[in-house]
Amino acid sequence: MLERSDSLPPILHVKDLYTQFTTRDGIVRAVNGVSFSVDQGRVLGLLGESGCGKSVTLRSIMRLLPARTTKISGEVLLNHDNVLEMGDGEMEDIRGRVISMVFQEPATSLDAVYTIGQQMIEALQRHNGMSKGEARSRSLELLRLVQIPSPESRLGSYPHEMSGGMKQRALIAIALSCSPSILFADEPTTSLDVTVQAQILHLMRDLQTDLDMAVILVSHDTGVVAELADDVAVMYAGRIVEYGPAAQVLLNPEHPYTEALLRSTPRPDARGSRLPVIQGQPPNLIRLPSGCPFAPRCGYVMDACMQEDPGDRWVDPTHSSRCFLVQDGQTLSSLRQHTAQENRAAETIHQSEGLK
Repeated sequence: MLERSDSLPPILHVKDLYTQFTTRDGIVRAVNGVSFSVDQGRVLGLLGESGCGKSVTLRSIMRLLPARTTKISGEVLLNHDNVLEMGDGEMEDIRGRVISMVFQEPATSLDAVYTIGQQMIEALQRHNGMSKGEARSRSLELLRLVQIPSPESRLGSYPHEMSGGMKQRALIAIALSCSPSILFADEPTTSLDVTVQAQILHLMRDLQTDLDMAVILVSHDTGVVAELADDVAVMYAGRIVEYGPAAQVLLNPEHPYTEALLRSTPRPDARGSRLPVIQGQPPNLIRLPSGCPFAPRCGYVMDACMQEDPGDRWVDPTHSSRCFLVQDGQTLSSLRQHTAQENRAAETIHQSEGLK
């Protein structure tokens, strides 16, 4: 997939990641050959519908999936060390200290029987070897950093005594407590109301910039990804179908799925009009179709799409699309422009004929 030419190696490099689950109905192929890199100080957005493999990708890297029913293969290099070859003890040491995660639902991610302070202090003592007093002082600093009011009293609060937005701030503080090199944010604003969502997004953007962290942001919301991401990887059926700089991918999508996903996003200027939807259903991950998995739902489908997978094709050195339309100088963008020109020409002819 996309490789950067910078002299410094990426903090995280994922190559040919596959994750499969054994179920009664068969093997679920949840992640199918995912590759990407994340550099220090950059935010990668993983974008796609629910069930496309975004969260499973993060949990595979963190090794948080049940080992008995899960098979993970490929290469996950975290500062040159392959995470998939580490023992359980090594992984426990890395989680929270080098790589940390903000989960989707703060109410279930925080332990209900311990105070916020106890949960933060435990992490700092475990990974940083601090005394209880040092860990408490650091916890207060972190609560101030994430803009929680009255941090001294909040250290003694239980999760149920805090609002959803406050719990999410506390969860971010816990995730940052050991100064990780890279942060995973799995749908961090999904359960929050719109006003609180905006506050959390602004907070995460400011923290990421101030701390120069690498971040992988999982979301199905194109607005959230546009707000935070430097680069975007669009996932479908466990594969990355488009990858590139956020501005290019979101403004000039080169894969039909990305285009359809953006069209189906509500826009303020389209109030009152019918919202376009992506017809059909995502494929069954137990019985993936041959060819391009998006072909049955695609408006540009060709015979080749049903027979073989196109593989990664390059729009330019930083932007790839897994689509047959990208070839020999032709792109989806050029096809859209050509279609728009034809429509304008047809409209002009229609108007001139009406004047005769």
